Amino acid sequence: MSVLFIEYPRCTTCRKAKKYLEENKIDFVDRHIVEENPSKDELKEWLNKSGLPIKKFFNTSGVLYREMQLKDKVKELPEDELLDILASNGMLVKRPIVIKENTVLVGFKEEEWNENLK
Repeated sequence: MSVLFIEYPRCTTCRKAKKYLEENKIDFVDRHIVEENPSKDELKEWLNKSGLPIKKFFNTSGVLYREMQLKDKVKELPEDELLDILASNGMLVKRPIVIKENTVLVGFKEEEWNENLK
């Protein structure tokens, strides 16, 4: 069973995560987050499966996040509007994201990946 690996290829964290998947022989389907930005429905499903707050899905270190002044908006706007914002541009979404059945991991933390993917 393969996992869905959503990445931005120029992101160094994504490269480390991809290397981790390859080294651990975890079968994955690769998806470029900008060329194929997650839809609002996908994001909503992943958010529910992950159990994480929606702010964890935002790429807070990204230029676009700062330009759009999302820091305060993320705290105030309803979830539905935040999902619209995330679905508007892949560069706003934290990466990498791995989806495996009912598990959704956002960002690359090796320990968390060991627990959930092996």
